[in-house]
Amino acid sequence: MFSSLRRTALRGGVVAAVAAGVALAAASPALAHVTAQPSTAQQGGYTVINFRVPTESDTAGTVKLEVSFPTDHPLTSARTTPQPGWTATVTKGTLPQPIQRDGATITQAVTTVTWTAQPGTRIGPGQYMDFPLSVGPLPDDTTGLVFPATQTYDDGSVVNWNEIQRPGAAEPDHPAPSITLTPATGGGHGGHDAAAAGGTDGSSAGTTDTTARWLGGIGLLLGALGLGLGGGAVLRSRRPKSRTGGSAAAKEEKVTTQ
Repeated sequence: MFSSLRRTALRGGVVAAVAAGVALAAASPALAHVTAQPSTAQQGGYTVINFRVPTESDTAGTVKLEVSFPTDHPLTSARTTPQPGWTATVTKGTLPQPIQRDGATITQAVTTVTWTAQPGTRIGPGQYMDFPLSVGPLPDDTTGLVFPATQTYDDGSVVNWNEIQRPGAAEPDHPAPSITLTPATGGGHGGHDAAAAGGTDGSSAGTTDTTARWLGGIGLLLGALGLGLGGGAVLRSRRPKSRTGGSAAAKEEKVTTQ
């Protein structure tokens, strides 16, 4: 009986281990995707997208990333930030069809942004790296943008992250980085521009200004109180001396007279 139970437990353990291995194998590709972070942004403004690039190879390192931009919903501005050991190139081109936006005709837009590792630099096995990119203005006539990417390794292998995720369908093996666009709220386009530049919108600036004025007023009040207390202390320190001196002189005179 005990041997039967032992065999059953061992079989159960093997089945559980196999199931766990299958689950990990299924989850591994998802962890190795090139993705856009954060995955949402507001329409009409500017935002900073971090293209997160993990190295999925066990032996090679990532030495190049090329991101393609949509031409049906184009972006006219893309700014990179210095990345030690990497060179960034922003390429613009003529659109297949001109786009009307905010009363202007757009004929050129960003087509690709490429990051290339300098000699001796790479994203090694088990590592990842974020490539920040400030882009905009984001279109307000679509709910999402897709950025197909090409990842190149130092052993010559290339991985294309260009498959589109379809609603309700299973995730593809090599999904393209994408972001979801939501309706603008609050300060409008200018507010998004200020936020992207590290500033604040009008309401935040007004709140900060009001707080500064209150703090300034409190500081002046405390300063005035300090001066008043200091003056009172000086007067009190002087009065006891004159009274004490007068009393001593009177006592001395009385003693001498006697």
